[in-house]
Amino acid sequence: MPENAENEAKEQPRRRQARGERRIAQLLEAAATVFTTTGYTATSTNAIAREAGVSPGTLYQFFPNKEAIAIELGGRLVHEMQTAYGEALAPVDPATPLEEVVGAAVDRFMAFNCDHPVFFALMHGPDIPGRMAEEHDALHTGLINRLETLMTSLLPEAPRADVTRTAHMVLGLYKAGLELVLAHEGAEREAYVREVKNVLVRYLDPLVGDRLGRSSDTATP
Repeated sequence: MPENAENEAKEQPRRRQARGERRIAQLLEAAATVFTTTGYTATSTNAIAREAGVSPGTLYQFFPNKEAIAIELGGRLVHEMQTAYGEALAPVDPATPLEEVVGAAVDRFMAFNCDHPVFFALMHGPDIPGRMAEEHDALHTGLINRLETLMTSLLPEAPRADVTRTAHMVLGLYKAGLELVLAHEGAEREAYVREVKNVLVRYLDPLVGDRLGRSSDTATP
């Protein structure tokens, strides 16, 4: 086989693979839009195909059903979220201002959730597929573990049970605020983000202040 023909034969599978990956990305983007606006249960593969601008037959070449689409989409987002919290929840110097610690973490997580509203829609919906529920549970456990590590750096003398309780409270408060943030846009969304930060600082400041002998009057008014 001539060298040019051999190179062309090698390139064809790569081009087909690249086209397939682009099509999958297109379908996942369309699914994210439909899941966010309609919810998982009410979404159909036909609706996803329409949003993607392809035929249902084309969709079925890549995914057998909407559950497979949701699992693929959720898995990618879980991986991205794990990267985000790995960076946002690293241990800090106890002398770091609490507002700085809270602000940096909240900004990172809010940016992820606002960029990917489907993540909240899928992971916190009442009807997510079983495999996604398992991934959500694993993600929750990982988040709590990282929060415990962060809380330990802020509360080095606190009993383990107190640290765990504080980590659960922080995550619960954040999730409650996130739902309000996602329900608004523009300046009102920004205002709710500030409120989430204020709530977390006001909750944590007395704990951190007591442990470090600091005054607990640093919370943002």
